[in-house]
Amino acid sequence: MAKLKVDGKEIEVPDHFTLLQACEEAGAEVPRFCFHERLSVAGNCRMCLVEVKGGPPKPAASCAMGVRDIRGGPNGELPEVFTNTPMVKKAREGVMEFLLINHPLDCPICDQGGECDLQDQAIAFGMDSSRHTENKRAVEDKYIGPLVKTVMNRCIHCTRCVRFTTEVAGIAELGLIGRGEDAEITTYLEQAMTSELQGNVVDLCPVGALTSKPFAFTARPWELSKTESIDVMDALGSAIRVDTRGREVMRIMPRVNEQVNEEWISDKSRFIWDGLKTQRLDRPYVRRDGRLQAATWGEAFAAIKSAVSATTGSKIGAIAGDLASVEEMYALKALVNALGSANTDCRQDGAALDPSLGRASYLFNTTIEGIESADAILIVGANPRYEAAVLNARIRKAWRRSGLPIGVIGEGGEMRYPYEHLGAGTDTLADLVAGKSSFADKLKAAKNPLIIVGQGALSGAEGAAVLANAAALAMAVGAVTEDWNGFAVLHTAASRVGGLDLGFVPGEGAAAAADMLSSMDVLFLLGADELDFTKKQAKFTVYIGSHGDNGAHHADVILPGAAYTEKSGTWVNTEGRVQMGNRAGFAPGDAREDWAILRALSDVLGKKLPFDSLGALRARLYADYPHFAALDEIAAGNGAEIAALAKKAGKMTKSAFASPVKDFYLTNPIARASAVMAECSALARNNFKAAAE
Repeated sequence: MAKLKVDGKEIEVPDHFTLLQACEEAGAEVPRFCFHERLSVAGNCRMCLVEVKGGPPKPAASCAMGVRDIRGGPNGELPEVFTNTPMVKKAREGVMEFLLINHPLDCPICDQGGECDLQDQAIAFGMDSSRHTENKRAVEDKYIGPLVKTVMNRCIHCTRCVRFTTEVAGIAELGLIGRGEDAEITTYLEQAMTSELQGNVVDLCPVGALTSKPFAFTARPWELSKTESIDVMDALGSAIRVDTRGREVMRIMPRVNEQVNEEWISDKSRFIWDGLKTQRLDRPYVRRDGRLQAATWGEAFAAIKSAVSATTGSKIGAIAGDLASVEEMYALKALVNALGSANTDCRQDGAALDPSLGRASYLFNTTIEGIESADAILIVGANPRYEAAVLNARIRKAWRRSGLPIGVIGEGGEMRYPYEHLGAGTDTLADLVAGKSSFADKLKAAKNPLIIVGQGALSGAEGAAVLANAAALAMAVGAVTEDWNGFAVLHTAASRVGGLDLGFVPGEGAAAAADMLSSMDVLFLLGADELDFTKKQAKFTVYIGSHGDNGAHHADVILPGAAYTEKSGTWVNTEGRVQMGNRAGFAPGDAREDWAILRALSDVLGKKLPFDSLGALRARLYADYPHFAALDEIAAGNGAEIAALAKKAGKMTKSAFASPVKDFYLTNPIARASAVMAECSALARNNFKAAAE
């Protein structure tokens, strides 16, 4: 810790703090454009100038000077910093005047209206006139992809975007070319950026040079209602804010959550919102004469009742999709069980995860924040870049800090950090378990080794054997100790951990998801669209969901549900953190919340569920599964469960691991309904080459 005075106020701060951070700790406001807590220090905007007592007779850049760099007086006086002296005021006004020389006076039409850092700071710390009389410099706008719009006349070369893409996203595509007044920020040959995190530069840009292309000129911030919620595009559970106008979602922004997403979100999470308006199911449908036709709720329920009454409980099944919340899965499980069936499954991909093996067997036990404490990482059958882009940024952050060894078993590909490709599948994993690989020694030598098991390794015929062998490897290299659990399962579906916690898996002797498709008389699909419907032989299929996707195309009855922004629901992320998403708007037309549909249906089927409101449902849910009541908490798994799982390890037949996410932009029904995601997907397939606008 270090002591110093800021504007006469004595404070104590950690000695690694910059002067800027120390000033803010003391309550003094210091303007800045280039400084950002999560990026390296550039020190090139000079807006954060302060006066240091005893220093040179000129102001110092507080972002680039550390607390330990300043000295006290000769008689033991504390170092002093001033943020409000005439020298500082004059310096800031001069810097602001200089920065704004070429900035266009387009505030009325700028898309940053009401949210512009430059505007706020110009009013607070700038001067009311400019001495610049020469012509302003004009810079051509650049094409950097379909997501980020450029207005380069506004750019002040703070390099936040360059530092973010280089350091956090791991791409070397944005940079500064030219010198002096010809300097410009651009991509090489004006190609689209390739990162799945590029949308974050919109939030980082302090002057409106980079704005959201899909959102441009559609709304002003003061028109929007803002709802804090949770993202469900992957299993990370990033904290988001949903901005709506009326019942229309206008944009999605990140919120800060240090434990999960820091302040970043993936492009899919950010730009998915146009998919919430298209391909929507807004009324019930019943298949008549081979065609789906609009119907009333009563007609749809009557069709389901006649199908259910014509069969037995053992021939009724239910599959939960990737975006389902805990509440509706709980209601569906209760309904199906009441009908005398144990055929429930939340694992559309057939992953070999089972709650009977213990909660630790299917959680990311290290926690997402815990990745930064790892000192060796093995990735088995996963590509975190596509499966969890923000988590991948954490792995890159850990690598940048310590250069830790990273090994990959599976497809490999560009992951945004260097790694050792060990092999393709089960053979390599078996060698590691036997200690025959040099990477096994690196894991043993590590204090906190981390083994990430992806769904690509768990979904094949060998899934159960791979899971047990991965647990055996974790035990062999000392990844599971009293104070560290380095066995981590990386999920791709937001609903998966919640479904496993609920026990939404086949009961004894019951059918799994793939078998249900071919053997059931009545099959309930709760937003389940990622199944192989070519094998579907189920006689009668009921689809409950928000979008007209694969599941709805093969359904006999469609019951229109609510999307994740239109309901209050609980989701559990890959590390087992219980999170609640809030309703930002209402579902279109006759669509209803999924739990309410199931409650109404249960009444018609004569198996009335014991709740009439969401509150009553949650009361029952918390009574049966108490850990769901602890929001933002993680009910940690037990290391002994990993040890028990390891004992089941046996021989694996030869197979290769492949990531389940083939196209990052089109992984779920909402994404496939989005025109923006379709454009991104086409670009990615074309190797990000497109004609500049």
